[in-house]
Amino acid sequence: MQLNQKESSLLKELKEQENLCIEKYEKASQCAADGQLKGLFTHLADLERTHLDTLNQIENGTPPAPPAGGSQTLPTFTAVYGAAETPDKKNDCYLCTDTLAGEKHVSALYDTCIFEFRDDNARKALNHIQKEEQDHGKMLYNYMSVNGMY
Repeated sequence: MQLNQKESSLLKELKEQENLCIEKYEKASQCAADGQLKGLFTHLADLERTHLDTLNQIENGTPPAPPAGGSQTLPTFTAVYGAAETPDKKNDCYLCTDTLAGEKHVSALYDTCIFEFRDDNARKALNHIQKEEQDHGKMLYNYMSVNGMY
């Protein structure tokens, strides 16, 4: 598979966004007060690395086949924070809100890119990543919802 100029440009932008997501999740994990949230951020950084690997494969002309099966299993969370607005809750809420905004942005970017790629396997791979980005947002939402942040 040979990429045209537009596809190459879009892949570059997607890779920049995935690298940014990895960096943000790593930093958020270091800053989070709640252990569950630290673990979630670490898990999401790892998932973003798999997206970056897929983008590199597409760039090298060999888009992988999307994995068989349905969506990834979403973790469940137990409430850590009550109704009180403690400094730790405010901090963790900020981190969740910021990373959720990032997921919304990158999901929209994937939506556009899917329509711009000519190769069916590349489109399927990008569509799979977009679905996972939506799942990442759902994980963040679930954590926030359980903890009275959303």
